[in-house]
Formats: sequence, structure tokens, C-alpha cells
Amino acid sequence: MPARRTTVSAAAVLLISTLALAGCSGGAAKPSSGTGAAAGDVGASPLQNPDGTRPGLAPLTSPEDQKTGRDLIARVATAAGGPKDGYDRNEFGPAWTDSVDGVPGGRNNCDTRNDLLARDGRLLEHKDGSSCVVTAMSIYDPYTGKTVQWTKQQASKIQIDHVMPLSYDWQMGASKWDKAKRVQIANDPLNLIPADGSQNASKGDSGPAAWLPANTAVRCSYAVRFAQVSLKYQLPVTEADKKAMLQQCGG
Repeated sequence: MPARRTTVSAAAVLLISTLALAGCSGGAAKPSSGTGAAAGDVGASPLQNPDGTRPGLAPLTSPEDQKTGRDLIARVATAAGGPKDGYDRNEFGPAWTDSVDGVPGGRNNCDTRNDLLARDGRLLEHKDGSSCVVTAMSIYDPYTGKTVQWTKQQASKIQIDHVMPLSYDWQMGASKWDKAKRVQIANDPLNLIPADGSQNASKGDSGPAAWLPANTAVRCSYAVRFAQVSLKYQLPVTEADKKAMLQQCGG
């Protein structure tokens, strides 16, 4: 059956987003699965988006914001990485499960991948009869600085990046967590950014010392987001990664 096009004005998006955020607190906040980002929006500053429910990753350009970013990164603990032994993606639950508690979007009857496409995409089209499954959209990719026209037939063109990769998490302490906490970090919108598939593939499980987005304008923002995930889940980073993160924000 033909896909159903959903078109929402920028004003309506702003109103819906405001009401959604105002009505949520703590882990109950849920990304909308039907509105998408406003046209022309390259994303929210990570400093103004501490729970990851707003789209994208806007550059941090002012000296004040970059200093705030450095101060946040400075709080991140460091440690040597542990072994990768025993790591398996399944240790973090089924990919993009909706059966997760304690993070925005959990148990909202829409899987994590589609939640994230809806959060960051615009001019969304959904599968006929579904308010969840995104079949086409326009999306700004912060990692390349380009707008992508995406369809479900080219699914791998846009992939969902774990900012702090799951294998990295495992090596830095998540191997000792219970399964529920690992499912949380794998599906937490704070740790997830839809991005160019080739960027995601080239990153693998690298930390910031070994990989940064091609778009240099968002490298400080990326480092801040990496730090936000680290602090939320009390996972350390390597000394080299922390040094690289500070450097992205002028440190």
C-alpha cells in the first residue's frame, strides 16, 4: 500500500515539542514519533539538550560554550580500557528494543531506531497505518554537515550511531553491569545520533582519540555528548580520549 505523507508546519512542531517536554519529567520523557525536526534545524546544542530528546548536534562556537564544554569534559573519569573478551551485541539486548525502562522513549510502542529517525528527521513519511515506522524523510547529518534524502529502501544510508560505542562501554566497565543497565545505554537517545552510514562504519568502536566526525564544526559538541554519556553512566574514558575531547573544545 502507498506510504502516507505527514507534513507538519514549523509552528506546529514547536508547539507539539514544547507540550511534550513540559508534560514529562525524569525518565518519562518520550521523543515524538510523528513530528520530526523543524525545517532548517541543524540540531540542539548538547549543553541545552542534556537528556537527548531534542534533535541533532549543533556546533558550540562561542568561547563561553566551549569553556562550559571543557568544564563538563574535565569531570569525566579516566581508566585503562579492559579486555574486549566476552563482548557481544546481544549483551546489550535486542537491537533497538522498545522494551527498556528508565530512558526517554522506552515502552512507547515504537522501537528506538524509529524514535530516533522521527526525532531528527523532517518531512516524515510513515508506513501506511503506522504512526511509528518511518519510510522516508529529509534529515540533517551533523557528522558530515549535509542534508540527506532518505528512504527505507536505502536504510543503511542513515545509521544510528552509539556516540559511546557499545564495545567501548563493555571495555570501560559495562561488562560488569546487569543486563537492564546495558539495555538502557544501548537505547538511550542521549547516546544515539542518526548519521551517515559510512561515518558510522568508519568509527567502529573507536573513542575520540581515534575517530571524530568529518564535520569539524561539531567536534566540540561531539566530545561534550561523549562526556555526557560517560558521566550519566559513570563510565570512564581513556586518558588519550579525554585529552582529545578537551582539545576539540579548545583545551
